[in-house]
Amino acid sequence: MKICSHLFGLAAMTVVAFSLTQAGAAEPKPVETDMHEFMEYVFQPTYKRLKAAMATEPTENAAWKEIKSTSLILAESGNLLLERAPEKEAAAWDEYSIAVRTLGGDLYHAAKKKDYAAASTSYKAMLQKCNACHDKFAHGEHQLSP
Repeated sequence: MKICSHLFGLAAMTVVAFSLTQAGAAEPKPVETDMHEFMEYVFQPTYKRLKAAMATEPTENAAWKEIKSTSLILAESGNLLLERAPEKEAAAWDEYSIAVRTLGGDLYHAAKKKDYAAASTSYKAMLQKCNACHDKFAHGEHQLSP
């Protein structure tokens, strides 16, 4: 009887430990912790595709699809930036991250409507926030242009 209760206790502890391990795995965890690398491989290629797509008003669905795709990636990446706030100036970092998420989302919604004027306004506003963030956190380097 004692052996059964010990085995039951051990099994229960194993289940709890496994559950806690799985719960921890569901927490956001950056794959790349170096911000320069993160920006270079997540934001930079996406921005370059978006810049090309926004250069002129799209006339084909494929171009609108590119704008929708890249703007949604950038908007959702704003959430990823919130996970990477620096120890100093975290409030400013959060402000810029939220702006990227919001303005990228506005750009996405404008592209869904094929509204180039609204898309262009959101795009330029998002780049201004990106550049302001680069001024504050990257010593003015990596300035973006529409």
